[in-house]
Amino acid sequence: MKFKKTWAVYFSATGTTQKLVTKLADRLAKLLKTTREDFDFTLPSARAAAPAVAAEDFVVFGIPVYAGRVPNVLLKYLAEIKGEGAVALPITMFGNRDYDDALIELKDILEERNFYVPAAGAFVGQHSFSEILAKGRPDGEDIAAALRFAETVAEKVLRIPDKSAIPPLHVKGTPKPYRGYYQPRNADGTPADLRKVKPEVGDRCNNCKKCALSCPMGSISLDNVREYKGICIKCGACVKKCPQEARYYQDEQYLHHKRDLEESLTRRAEPEIFV
Repeated sequence: MKFKKTWAVYFSATGTTQKLVTKLADRLAKLLKTTREDFDFTLPSARAAAPAVAAEDFVVFGIPVYAGRVPNVLLKYLAEIKGEGAVALPITMFGNRDYDDALIELKDILEERNFYVPAAGAFVGQHSFSEILAKGRPDGEDIAAALRFAETVAEKVLRIPDKSAIPPLHVKGTPKPYRGYYQPRNADGTPADLRKVKPEVGDRCNNCKKCALSCPMGSISLDNVREYKGICIKCGACVKKCPQEARYYQDEQYLHHKRDLEESLTRRAEPEIFV
């Protein structure tokens, strides 16, 4: 197969998915001898449109894993994207716990949207809840693994004469119906409900508005950054991008879940690829 353009398409609230996907796309563009283009659909304004993908394109498509699945707030948008017969490489980024059914779900979505999928990968990024869980990832080892993966993928697609000859790809996960979303637990073992939990705003806030401008749901008011006008998906963008470190969580269920993750997931999870 021959390609005209390599895309990096991603949702990346704190930059980890963007870092990995753009590195992958850059290497693949060189290997496939194509031009490069990025489409970042993190912010609400970007989701007013979709990438203008053509049949001759190769798309590296990355999303973070939320509760073991594709973020449910993205499902409506993803259903509107048209693959046009392009080739896509689904990439999920998980915070050192697991990606559960997120990768198989993303693969299925892309195939349903008329993309051909020859390979897929799950990589590790720093957890959105934490400053220490998978800190600094994707790191040098992760990027090196991603670049080796790019070479394997390029070799595969370049030797296949036609997209119709791409064999079915099997990835880890439960086929439809997928498992439910990962359920955090309180200290007493009861299910924790974090859906309405939102960061607090401390006295150090100087109203720079970076939190509002970085919120992927557009849920923080520009007029009053202490006010929420929509849902919080706990992506970590407003907390991690605040230059004054003025935003924080104090909900005890959230804090217990964060501590539990940090204490129980000290092992280094590794990327998993499927070709």
